[in-house]
Amino acid sequence: QVQLVESGGGLVQAGGSLRLSCAPSGRTFSIMGWFRQAPGKEREFVATISWSGGSTNYADSVKGRFAVSRDIAKNTVFLQMNSLKPEDTAVYFCAARPNPLYYRPDYFRADRYDYWGQGTQVTVSS
Repeated sequence: QVQLVESGGGLVQAGGSLRLSCAPSGRTFSIMGWFRQAPGKEREFVATISWSGGSTNYADSVKGRFAVSRDIAKNTVFLQMNSLKPEDTAVYFCAARPNPLYYRPDYFRADRYDYWGQGTQVTVSS
């Protein structure tokens, strides 16, 4: 059974940092991603990483502040979040897709990902 186990959320002051982790089990994936959902809002794209080559994509709102990476030996994906802002407050979800994507806009669509973690809360206080 495929599972994506997330960890690392919490409460932090504005300007602080957090690191999220996602450890998939059950199979390998071509693309891993992070999405977030704030109360009353739709789930939105944050970042993705290709497992083999390590290429990344970021939402404009987090570019320069967040960094997605993977540790192949530990089979874990990370989201390092720096300079956090109150508007970053949301539940963050790890997502995974077994097959590659060839059309770049598809990376940003939640419906292109087949597996999801349970979500971890990130709260940034002002």
